[in-house]
Amino acid sequence: MKLIPERFKHSNLFITMSLITVIIIIIVSITITWTTIRMSEQFFFEKFSITNAKVMDQVKDSYEKYHYSVVIASNNLQQSITIRDMLTEKKESNIERFQSIYGLSELIRRIEPNLAAYEVGIMVAGENGLSYATNDRSIWPITDEELDKSSLAKQTAQTPFKLQYHYDWRPSNDSGSYLVASKALVNRAGEQYGAAYISIRESDFRKFYSTYTSPGNNVFLVDKAGVIVSSSLTEQIGKHSSELKDYEKQIGTTENNDYVIGDFLGREQIIMMEYIPFFDMYMFNIIDKDTAFGNLIDKKKILLISMGIVIVALFIVLLASRRLTNSLSSLVRQIESASEYDFDEYVSVSGTYETRKIGIAFNSMLDELHEYVDQLVLSQKQRRNAELAALQQQINPHFLYNTLASIKFIASQGNIAETDAMINSLISLLQNTIGNVSETITVEQEMTNLRNYVFINEKRYGNKIKVNYFIAPDCADNLVPKLILQPFVENAFFHGFIEKQEGYIHILIWQEDGSLICEVVDNGDGMEATCSLKQQTKKKQQLFSGIGITNVHERIKLIYGEPYGVEITSELKEGTKIRITMPIQKKS
Repeated sequence: MKLIPERFKHSNLFITMSLITVIIIIIVSITITWTTIRMSEQFFFEKFSITNAKVMDQVKDSYEKYHYSVVIASNNLQQSITIRDMLTEKKESNIERFQSIYGLSELIRRIEPNLAAYEVGIMVAGENGLSYATNDRSIWPITDEELDKSSLAKQTAQTPFKLQYHYDWRPSNDSGSYLVASKALVNRAGEQYGAAYISIRESDFRKFYSTYTSPGNNVFLVDKAGVIVSSSLTEQIGKHSSELKDYEKQIGTTENNDYVIGDFLGREQIIMMEYIPFFDMYMFNIIDKDTAFGNLIDKKKILLISMGIVIVALFIVLLASRRLTNSLSSLVRQIESASEYDFDEYVSVSGTYETRKIGIAFNSMLDELHEYVDQLVLSQKQRRNAELAALQQQINPHFLYNTLASIKFIASQGNIAETDAMINSLISLLQNTIGNVSETITVEQEMTNLRNYVFINEKRYGNKIKVNYFIAPDCADNLVPKLILQPFVENAFFHGFIEKQEGYIHILIWQEDGSLICEVVDNGDGMEATCSLKQQTKKKQQLFSGIGITNVHERIKLIYGEPYGVEITSELKEGTKIRITMPIQKKS
């Protein structure tokens, strides 16, 4: 299937160049536009990451201040000998217990100023079962029984010399989520006598970074287990996030260690992370890419500008290409139509340098071709005349030899009258064949000559072979080559009736489908042959090897061309049919 319709074939080069140019310009434009957008985004990402890193440092400072206050408070609790005594001595009566609790409240009240900037709850629990919590445990509503059974208490006991931060969820409370700092209280011997817990509501802890967040810009505090301890997206608090756990590993192993771009919560995000060592947690700053940068880079405007540039470039390129290829298309059209005028029309010389050179070369070629054709026509004409002359020279001696042989045979019989008639017929034949220098004669003249020749042969063979003539009236003035039928009639007389002694020869001439048909039909011995002369085998050629028969076929081809000639149809013991096909040519 052709890509370019036939009606545009003269503009093939222009269309091909245009298609290639359009494809290249579109590809280059798309590549440049995409690269520009990506580089712009990368530039903003770099700048934004630097700016946001400073914001994260400020949030980290807030964390650190809070942590410092917690450390001071926990150290004060650890260093208080009175608190140690209260948490280690056994209290037998309720009065003693109330006194100890009151003493703890007074001591903790002195420590509370260290955490005055934060709304926190302080709770201490001793090995003797004594416990105290500020604010009536409203900050962190956990009972002593729940605390004893919690994993939080177990983890605190396992690392007695370390201040730890834990996430705790209280479903019975409206606040729900808490961040609890725990520290085991130990004596100088390293024996644990209690534990201190400083708790803060997640909603209050969130205030450390809430001023730095906005829609699409969120903070997540994630512990090492992948649990979201705190976040500006409150619905995510307390959930385990395998995605953030994976990004923790990914960012931790990158060389620049700044940020990655990936999917989170079903959207493309810019993800930055920093490890908070004193919390032993990871802080993620996650920015929605579309929200953060959607308005910074107007992709639609960039695409429209690129499309405008592409359209202008295509218009200029196509206009220039059309101007350059117009002259070539015109030249191709003229060269293609040159054959319609037998190469008589020269092409116009115009356009680009290359096109002009081609036009000049083509016109020069036409001049040389005209000269060559003239020489070739003259040469072919001379050759054709020479061949026809040679064939005529072959026919005449052959015909004379056979005719004279027949006269000799009659004369040897002593029949003077018949000999005289045969000589008169021969003289008439010689006048119409040798004396007539024309290449062609009318059918009427050809039949006169043929009747004279048949008369001579009938005198030799008697009336055993009858010759009948069937000539259409409209064929009398048709032109045919001289002696076109005589060789075949001669062949029928001499070779067609060897086994059979009697028979007939029919001569038929008529017009059919624009051609003149001449047939010589006999009912003689026949043969196993059906062919044209050019298809004969060696065996068949022996039966039709006369000089005159072969020359008839060669003459017809020379005069009229390849489509015309002689065809032989024969059947053993049934006879032979010679069919000669020629174009109709009337005498002018």
